[in-house]
Amino acid sequence: MVPPPAVSDERDTGTVPAAPSHQPGVARGDRVHSFATPGITVTWSRSRCTHVAECVFALPTVFEPGRRPWVDATQATADAVARAVQRCPTGALHFERTDGGPAEAPAEVNSVRVTKLGPTHLRGRIEVLDDTGQVILCDSRAAICRCGKSSTKPLCDNTHSAIGFRDAAEVRDESDVKDPGAPDATLRVTPQADGPLVITGPFTLRGTGAGPTLTGTKVTLCRCGQSSNKPFCDGSHERVGFQSAQTAAPDVGA
Repeated sequence: MVPPPAVSDERDTGTVPAAPSHQPGVARGDRVHSFATPGITVTWSRSRCTHVAECVFALPTVFEPGRRPWVDATQATADAVARAVQRCPTGALHFERTDGGPAEAPAEVNSVRVTKLGPTHLRGRIEVLDDTGQVILCDSRAAICRCGKSSTKPLCDNTHSAIGFRDAAEVRDESDVKDPGAPDATLRVTPQADGPLVITGPFTLRGTGAGPTLTGTKVTLCRCGQSSNKPFCDGSHERVGFQSAQTAAPDVGA
């Protein structure tokens, strides 16, 4: 396997316009960095970027960490930039077409993908709540913390890499995925205070390996990082005294 490009957090952040309190594609409390060109504007959230480098693999001339600015959408067509942005699994990158080209659209089928050593990636019509039931994010892509240590829970902030989180992301127990039905097509992430994540809505779920692809409308996922049945919850959050409160404010840019 070709190793991923060396990706550093040392990036020219571009302009940082103040975000409305609840803007689609922008997490509550976050501010995005904007890179505008005549045909397309790319936005980036540092706090939601986990450096999987899908954008760099897709268009290294456009997305080049270490360059100033690190995003230069003039180096490819707007269509190519849009395709590369939509490869970002976390929703850290988004685009807005100003040339009349097609806007971003959510995947037709909601998907939940558990990644090896990392977060859970969601695609589709996503709504993420906080522990009090308030919406913090509406998006088409998102990464959800599995290690239990993110400072922006329930969203992933890449802390799993720093702490050496380990999990093979194998989906084994099909009985954990239920199908009680769903009121609408939204993939809704509802955290339980000091407990697991409940995901509802129509979805497919799979791990990183060759395991089955499961379909359902409800699943309860571990977010303390300690379940012996990961990615599913087994009640370990009570044993380890998991606390779901954020330990730091989301990045607001610089």
